Amino acid sequence: MKKLALLTCLFYTTWSPAQEPDGDPVELPPYLIIDGDTIANTQIPLKEVVVYKPLSFKTYDQAKQYAILRYRVLKVYPYAKLAADRLTVLNQRLGQIQSKSQRKKYLKRLESFIYEEFEGELKKLTRSQGRILIKLVHRQTGATTHELIKELRNGWRAMVYQTTASFFKLSLKSEYDPETIYEDYLIEDILQRAYVNNQIDYQDTALDYHLDSLYQKWSVQKRPNPLK
Repeated sequence: MKKLALLTCLFYTTWSPAQEPDGDPVELPPYLIIDGDTIANTQIPLKEVVVYKPLSFKTYDQAKQYAILRYRVLKVYPYAKLAADRLTVLNQRLGQIQSKSQRKKYLKRLESFIYEEFEGELKKLTRSQGRILIKLVHRQTGATTHELIKELRNGWRAMVYQTTASFFKLSLKSEYDPETIYEDYLIEDILQRAYVNNQIDYQDTALDYHLDSLYQKWSVQKRPNPLK
């Protein structure tokens, strides 16, 4: 029964209505103006339906591996999204601070605040979850964690953090690349399905890749074990 329940969840096809950036359904105006003439709009607006191809796995172990990856991705994604949100606000505020010393003080206070707010939660993450979080930070911000630390603090601090991460077999320089790394493609697939299911808040990627091209490429290429 557990295997059946797992496979039933994984082979689910999802859809959602088209939405504007603020999340409201798209509505057509009651009148159209063509060459200066006002014409009643007789069209019936229909909600766009996004259909994903049902997931298929050759073995139960493959389905289980995908389910594990999905759990890890959905657990750490909110932290990556929050990092992108905070970075936007941070850059706006730093742009208003002219003094170099004041900028340094502000960054140190921000670092202390982040530690106090998230240290406990982040310490609970497993190594695999931490690895995915590093990739998702790159997806959401367009910069690796190492680059962010180096830019906002200094190169020495980035090196120290990188050395510490290496003790746990992690690299702050890891990039998100769904075009060449199959696991990253699966992560993207998980996020897109979660978006349309309203399981996570939408935030577009800061990177440049085309979803249709990804699906076409990986539908014909050999698919390795994503958790190795």
